[in-house]
Amino acid sequence: MTEPDIEDLLRELTPQVLGLLVRRHGQFEGCEDAVQEAVLAAAVQWPTDGVPDNPRGWLVTVASRRLVDQMRSDHARREREVATAVEVVPGSVPDTDDTLVLLFLCCHPTLTAASQTALTLRAVGGLTTAEIARAFLVPEATMAARISRAKQRVRAAGSTFALPQGAEREERLRVVLHVLYLIFNEAYTASSGNELHRVDLAREAIRLTRMVHAQLPEDTEVAGLLALMLITHTRRDTRTTAGGDLVPLDEQDRTRWDRELLDEGTALVRTSLAGPALGPYQLQAAIAATHADAAKAEETNWRQVHALYLILERIAPNLMVTLNRAIALAETEGPEAALTLLATLDDDARTAGHHRLLSVRAHLLEKTGDTAGAYEHYRRAAKATASIAEQRYLESRASRLRA
Repeated sequence: MTEPDIEDLLRELTPQVLGLLVRRHGQFEGCEDAVQEAVLAAAVQWPTDGVPDNPRGWLVTVASRRLVDQMRSDHARREREVATAVEVVPGSVPDTDDTLVLLFLCCHPTLTAASQTALTLRAVGGLTTAEIARAFLVPEATMAARISRAKQRVRAAGSTFALPQGAEREERLRVVLHVLYLIFNEAYTASSGNELHRVDLAREAIRLTRMVHAQLPEDTEVAGLLALMLITHTRRDTRTTAGGDLVPLDEQDRTRWDRELLDEGTALVRTSLAGPALGPYQLQAAIAATHADAAKAEETNWRQVHALYLILERIAPNLMVTLNRAIALAETEGPEAALTLLATLDDDARTAGHHRLLSVRAHLLEKTGDTAGAYEHYRRAAKATASIAEQRYLESRASRLRA
């Protein structure tokens, strides 16, 4: 087994092993540290010694021993309990998968979205603190402190390691899906730094969402989120030039899109839309599928795209939805109608200076022939974003108008 294969195996097994230890010992923080140490040991030993016959049992055994060492040093357990805990027989490891329970725990409502995201990537995704810090372009010490505080808050909340029931379960599932969506969005369009997207982080978001879909195959919103990620990820190789410059959707080479992922995502869209209700992820996936259906950008069914955004805006209103609806409206009714729609956002101080609003308005002004206004808004948008790739693209649009 190659090192990349071992890495994939470890990421798959990490939440299973952690879930088993938390269920057995009831202390999330200590168990998570122990599992991370066991995974690190496996990453060092398995490439040279070979993968054991029962890799899951091996990890449980090593992690349990690490946890026992912690218990001894902290005097947290009587000697009899320590002796019992260390006697882990790999063949006796229960064949259960608590990944979903673990996801619910990492997305505890007492945590901020940033903490939920970091803890999910660490505990369920199996990423190291250094990897998560690199993904979000923050110092490792900052990310370590964030993860540590998150684990402490989960412990202080007195959470039980079990799936919530009824309405609470539905609410917590929405939080889980939102966290996975945030991870994918950060991967798809990095909020800062030189790179437009981070393929590895996008793959991790897809892998985690596949886990949830495998455990909740009948949930149409889970299917919708997975479909949205897959269809969006099909364009990963066409979104930038060889030099790293952004390529907008209407200029991408659609023959280079990943057809296998696209077919899988499209099939999931059809499945999710057959459900009894529509949710925001299903609608976004349907919009992505509508764009993907067009062999050329000019063949896009913009009326369908606008209709879907109109529904999405009613059930889940936010700035990005309105901006995207404005773009679709410009294609169906003209840029003036779209600019009128954007004017409804100007009174909100939270969004008035957002670089996406500025860039969409610049695009629409350009379509009306107001090159001076478009130039000014492209320049303002470039200054308002922390993404170097977006800055370069917006500056190039402005330079083209000035030329």
